[in-house]
Amino acid sequence: MQKFYSCICYYTDNIFLEDYKLHVRFTSEELFRKDYQNTLRSLGCITEAQFNNIFQKIYAEVERRKNLELQSSERKEAIKAVYKPLHQHVYNLQESFLAPKFLQIIKYCHSDGANKEGLMDLIHSEAAPRVYRFPVFTKDFCRDFVEELEHFEKSEAPKGRPNTMNNYGILLNELGFDEGLVTPLRELYLRPLCALLYPDCGGQWLDSHKAFVVKYAMHEDVDLSYHYDNAEVTLNVSLGEDFTEGNLYFGDMKEVPLSETECVEVEHRVMEGLLHRGQQMHGALPITSGERRNLIVWMRASHQRRSLCPMCGRTPCLQPSLGFGDGFTSEDDPPAGTCTLT
Repeated sequence: MQKFYSCICYYTDNIFLEDYKLHVRFTSEELFRKDYQNTLRSLGCITEAQFNNIFQKIYAEVERRKNLELQSSERKEAIKAVYKPLHQHVYNLQESFLAPKFLQIIKYCHSDGANKEGLMDLIHSEAAPRVYRFPVFTKDFCRDFVEELEHFEKSEAPKGRPNTMNNYGILLNELGFDEGLVTPLRELYLRPLCALLYPDCGGQWLDSHKAFVVKYAMHEDVDLSYHYDNAEVTLNVSLGEDFTEGNLYFGDMKEVPLSETECVEVEHRVMEGLLHRGQQMHGALPITSGERRNLIVWMRASHQRRSLCPMCGRTPCLQPSLGFGDGFTSEDDPPAGTCTLT
């Protein structure tokens, strides 16, 4: 089995300061002040007490990250031991879960001579520059999947936080969805699609992922700040429930300053997915009522990121990881193939 790694920048880079909606890099308090003091003052961080509060939160976040993999592994084992699924069938992908239009699109991607022009005849248009919208799942699957997630949330089983920006949701690998649902979805369906749409982003080399469900609700998380993903390609599917507003918005790639970017607002429709480049800046506007759940699949291409870490912009300094890690592979290890499941 292919061995995956993480970049050591995970402990220093892209630390999100919720109070200031700012991602920062932290190696020491002295360098942090030099790099961010003026920016933070412009955002209202003026007193020494406020700076000390920031440092406390950064140290806590770094410590959380250092313990994350072990704690996640322990939660997965505990969940397996105590949790009884409500809908066992949703843990293993079946074609009946997938929207007929999505199956038509993927059938074309597998056909001889398939190309982007022919694919766009089926997708029809871009929702935003290089952002593609299409139905993914059926209504029945979305209903059963959400019911399973709600059942898990009500259980006594331990639960983890999806990522540094989302406080509410579920890590799907901990609940046992990776092997039977997400991996075949990526390998059999999404990778052929991404190979045509994103050849420049490693679309044909997507050999790992991180998958999670995020939850937006009043008095919880209602929006998501402008950011980019730790992924080559991201799939974001609205699983539903009743909500108003909460559209997504997309800018340019992360290298382009916000001042030079014109963001495009995109409606998020239930049962439909939005596929985009992971390094494309984006965010979610606030919902104004109700509750929404989104399935997020960050797809990684070790072939693409092996020479440059997308999060720190440097040659990755690898450290061992459990599972898919952050999608890096070592040149000393056998390469991850592009074969699909059979």
